[in-house]
Amino acid sequence: MSMRLEGKTALVTGATSNIGRAIAEAFATEGAHVVVSGRSAERGKAVVDGIRARGGRADFVRADLDGSAAASRALAQETTQILGGRIDILVNNAGIYPNSTTATTDEKTFDQVYAVNVKAPFFLTAAVAPAMVAAGGGAIINLGSWIARLGIPVGSLYSSTKGAVETLTRAWAAEFGPRGVRVNAISPGVVQTPATGEVHPAEIMMKGTPAGRMGTPDAIANAAVYLASEETSFVHGIVLDVDGGRTTTAVIAA
Repeated sequence: MSMRLEGKTALVTGATSNIGRAIAEAFATEGAHVVVSGRSAERGKAVVDGIRARGGRADFVRADLDGSAAASRALAQETTQILGGRIDILVNNAGIYPNSTTATTDEKTFDQVYAVNVKAPFFLTAAVAPAMVAAGGGAIINLGSWIARLGIPVGSLYSSTKGAVETLTRAWAAEFGPRGVRVNAISPGVVQTPATGEVHPAEIMMKGTPAGRMGTPDAIANAAVYLASEETSFVHGIVLDVDGGRTTTAVIAA
């Protein structure tokens, strides 16, 4: 076992399922003490129990990151106490995807999606990054999306929020990087875990790519470990595409 994050502490938001869960599990496998955060205590317990059963260190903190500064500050404070006074790694993963088009999106939905996807990580970073600076450094990883840069005819609201997150990544790298906090982002492609034998409707979106298939949460988790580790001590302000080549390369679809 490489233990690339041994002795580190980490907070992963939206960590009770899918990509967030995979990141939390990967961090724990690499030696980090991880706080798993999400809205469901039941799912959070399942993630924590699984990590502990494999010999890792993890705790659950319930949080409804509704975009309010208070909710983000409360999560940062409770996590800091559980992790012994510091957060070395923050992963801003929590987000929501509205199932509506531009013309059918109402104002309440618009505000909610921006609150969860943009305001919540903004104020969580505002609460955590200065403490990282005071402690001598840290790493922040944001989750963007391939549709922030490749337009598709659905998901305009979601893609705009992820575009904002990727812009914040570069701004925060400039703001906090000189003081020891590395800020980078991951832009996942189509990532799902279909049931055995199931053909997921999103599979079609990966036709014409080098990978030719959907990705798995583990692929994103591996990238997160890389960005969190000292291997990337000279990496600041990037958006790492982990999308099977969706945004950069076109091949002839079979």
